[in-house]
Amino acid sequence: MGNSDTIELREAGPDVWDAFVDLMGPKQGGSGGCWCMLWRLDRKSFDAGKGEGNREALKALFETDPPGLLAFDGDKAVGWCAIAPRPAYPYLDRSRLFKPLDDLPVWSVSCLTIAKSHRRQGLSVKLLNGAADFVQCRGGPAVEGYPVDPSVPNYPAVYAWTGLAAAFRRAGYQEVARPSETRPIMRRMLT
Repeated sequence: MGNSDTIELREAGPDVWDAFVDLMGPKQGGSGGCWCMLWRLDRKSFDAGKGEGNREALKALFETDPPGLLAFDGDKAVGWCAIAPRPAYPYLDRSRLFKPLDDLPVWSVSCLTIAKSHRRQGLSVKLLNGAADFVQCRGGPAVEGYPVDPSVPNYPAVYAWTGLAAAFRRAGYQEVARPSETRPIMRRMLT
């Protein structure tokens, strides 16, 4: 078990695909065959690709356009942050909660996954700071997330795959809207 000081962030790419698969679980792909494609596809396409199809779709992104960052402790991937320009996630436009707030061309964090062995060590904050750097290097003016802000302690990690609001706050993201009691929209300006 490491600490956030020993963690190295790497962009998603073909060279880290196998480590990503190991983190997500070769069969389940994160959550029930999602492979971080839920927000990228319409529901019919997502359901049709659940499992292997979604895995191959994400693998193609790893080979062409880095869809996020992996956190490594040595050679083992222990964290994942999916990040892309908001238009890459058509789900957000269909969502009643996460419609665009303005015309700013934000990038969106759609998934934050931390290995059980590395939870509660600041890794989400490190990944969210890395996401801001990732977006800034690509000329994006802001990065946005849609975390859970649970009203109960010890919220189950399986339901917090978009991250926790507390981690976003610690990484310098500001709440810009709260479309529901437990779902803020958090944004970090980069310019």
